[in-house]
Amino acid sequence: MSAHCCDHDHDATAAQANSPRYRKILWIALLINFTMFALEIAAGFRSGSVSLLADAIDFFGDAANYGVSLAVLSLGVVWRARAALLKASSMLAFGVFVLARAWWVATQGGTPEALTMGAIGLLALIANVSVAAMLYAWREGDANMRSVWLCSRNDAIGNLAVMLAAFGVFGTRSAWPDLAVAAVMASLAIWGGWSVMQQARRELRAGRLAQKAA
Repeated sequence: MSAHCCDHDHDATAAQANSPRYRKILWIALLINFTMFALEIAAGFRSGSVSLLADAIDFFGDAANYGVSLAVLSLGVVWRARAALLKASSMLAFGVFVLARAWWVATQGGTPEALTMGAIGLLALIANVSVAAMLYAWREGDANMRSVWLCSRNDAIGNLAVMLAAFGVFGTRSAWPDLAVAAVMASLAIWGGWSVMQQARRELRAGRLAQKAA
């Protein structure tokens, strides 16, 4: 992680976080993610796709993360860092869950429905690219803001992978492309969660030292 991502002007970051435009974008992102969660969870069970179910759970986690971000925007750096730690933990937990689910499906067998995977994957990609584009200006904020950006970026990458998996399932008549994509999505979540957690810990220590010095 570069120094530019870690050594921020906290006053400038707080001003960014409290901007009405940022709050509005988070509300829009929350609604988009919750809607896509409901759609993908139904499509995932219908199609038998692990990657769609994983993406659905990710959408739900992101909706919750946006809600947490909205709750702590006006608070100090310590509370924002604590919120980032909570979100980083959820990203790590999501990654572990997806790996476990992929292993279970691999042992049980079955082939997902490629057409549903591709169509829902495309819709999810459009949703996540839209959210990521809206949040792009805040990608270099504190750990809390950065975690929001990383979630949206990783989701867009994951949606592309789901679509590739749909083509793979269609061509091979096998579940392995779907399982491979689920593993990639899990790896992205684990890496992103670990990255945000490390930054949040540094910001939490710095915030506590600043409180003691005040």
